[in-house]
Order: sequence, then C-alpha cells, then structure tokens
Amino acid sequence: MRYKVIRRDKNSLSLLLEGIPVIVANSIRRVALTELPVMAVEYVFVYENSSIMDDQILAHRIGFIALTTNPGDYVLHDNCDCGVEYGCSKCSVTLNLEVEAKDARVVYSRDIKSDDASVVPASPDIPIVKLAPGQRVLLEMRALLGCGENHAKFQPVSQAVVRGVPIFEVDEKICDECAICVKECPIEVIALNPKPVLTDLYLCTTCKICQETCPPEAITVAIDESSSILTLESNGQIPPEKILEESLSILIGKADQLKDFFDKVNF
Repeated sequence: MRYKVIRRDKNSLSLLLEGIPVIVANSIRRVALTELPVMAVEYVFVYENSSIMDDQILAHRIGFIALTTNPGDYVLHDNCDCGVEYGCSKCSVTLNLEVEAKDARVVYSRDIKSDDASVVPASPDIPIVKLAPGQRVLLEMRALLGCGENHAKFQPVSQAVVRGVPIFEVDEKICDECAICVKECPIEVIALNPKPVLTDLYLCTTCKICQETCPPEAITVAIDESSSILTLESNGQIPPEKILEESLSILIGKADQLKDFFDKVNF
C-alpha cells in the first residue's frame, strides 16, 4: 500500500490510497463518522433566559456547537465507573454561559467558558442568540464524550467521502479536438494538449458530461475501484490527521477482536 496527500489544510485532508479498494477505505470513513468519540454538550441547565428564544431551542443549538477534544483525556460516560447521571471529572466537562446585555448584542460561542481549557468551542464566532437591552442568559452545561452512531452532534467530520480513482481515456482516432468537452466540463478540469487531458485527476467527479457531449466513444470515463480517494473534513474538534489516525486505531482493534474470536473457535 502507498498513499499520497492530495490536499491538506487546517480542517480537511484528501489522500490517494493506492491498492486500497473503495470497499476497504469505506470502513475508515464509517468509523470516522460513527465510532470516533468527541465531546459535545449533553445537558443544559437553564437558570435564566429572558431572550426571545425558547429554552429547548437554545439548548439544542448549544448542543451542536463543536467542542475541541483531545482523544484519551476522557472516557465514555457508559464506560465510566462513576455511576453519576451527569458524569464526573473523568467523563465530563462543565461549561458556563452568562451574558447580560446592556445594549442589543449577539451571544457567540466565544462567550462560553469551560472548566477545561482543552474543551472549548472549535469556532469562537458561532452566533447562539440575540439579546435585547436588559435581557440575560445564565446557563450551566455538561459535555460528555459520545459517538456519531448515537447522535450527529458527536460526529467529528462534516464530510467523509470515499470514491474510486477516475479513469479518463481519449480515442485519438475519433477525437477531432473540437473542445466541446473543455467547455462543458462543470468543474473545468479538462484542457487540450493537443487532445483532451485532465488537468487535475483528483478533482474529476466522473460526471461523464464530457463523454456524453463528445462523439460516441471519443472519451471514456470510468472509475478504478482498486484504489481510493479518501476525503475527511473536520468540524474542528480534532485535526483531520488525528481523525484518520484514531479511526485506523479503532479499525485495527476491531480486526484484532475478530482474529481473537476465530482463534478461539478454531476456524
């Protein structure tokens, strides 16, 4: 197996996984979506809320604010031996929001204060509620570790995509270099050189518009599923490289459990 970093920025990572079929790489995607634990607000205690927003809507909105998470710092509430409904210091974090408006203002995620500096809103600029002069919100929140299979707010990725590698072939005997495919490509990744070529193989979505607008069999677009393109876009709780690392660790653990099972039953 070989891999190549296609694109990388603060919150997203795209990799070419050579020799890793789509059906295998999809396991990484599914783990990242559903089994990688991150922090999110689970309980909201509303002591005062004189804003126009209903308590329940306000609590739901806060629950979906992504919180930075260091994997390993906390344990899942279900696995903790504290037996406390709202969690303990090993499985939960307390956050507070107290804002009183002298003038009309917006309450942002940056106004949330955490007992743990490593568990804070991933973005400081998320608007929560508008307050008129004299209005006040006073909340206490309890964040727990959770997995995406239980609730979408625990998903560390906003996008997790696996696809095969595009195959773009041109029959030089049929292609007359009319450049229709260049004009019709919706993402503008086809150029003439002198025949049509892909300027960025990994941006091609295999929509086949070029194939359909050109003369029959002049261009053939297909998908090579023996290798994969994996794209992970983080919500900000965990860097994308860490999401990949932790997802692979969980997947390897599952494979080890399966191997142990087969060893025990003597298959």
